[in-house]
Amino acid sequence: MGNRFKYIALGDIIILLTFGPITVVYSYMAQAGHYSIYPIFYALPLTLNTEAILHSNNTRDMKHDKSVGILTLPILLGKRYSYYLYCLLIYSPYIIIIYIMINISWYCFLPLLTIIYAYRLCEEFKHDQLIKLPNRTALLNFLLGFLYIISIIITNTIRKEQQFLF
Repeated sequence: MGNRFKYIALGDIIILLTFGPITVVYSYMAQAGHYSIYPIFYALPLTLNTEAILHSNNTRDMKHDKSVGILTLPILLGKRYSYYLYCLLIYSPYIIIIYIMINISWYCFLPLLTIIYAYRLCEEFKHDQLIKLPNRTALLNFLLGFLYIISIIITNTIRKEQQFLF
């Protein structure tokens, strides 16, 4: 059943929902015992980046997918608009992280260290260097996620120390 979604260009939406809001909300509810919208907001940077991995993979495989009757978002959008969507998925996490930095903690700057790598990935996509792009996008997701988690740990540690001191 789930495999059929890729034949009607719904695979991206299913992945976006599954690896984002659905998983995060239920995990949070299981641990905290109540619902909150905040975990979705915090998960968005990695959710969008995960979608970028799938999108780069689907763009790379456009020709093959089309020949076997698979309809993906890149096939519907075409190469040009797929590039725009990829860059949106790659850069949007940084906008969210900057918002978190400004409004919650300046210590969340660490993931911004990966923005040069993100730029390079968009350049690779633009110049049709798609063979290794899904793996390289997954590496960005790992680096971004690792630095994001470190930032959150630092923020929580400093907040606890400040509460203890005051």
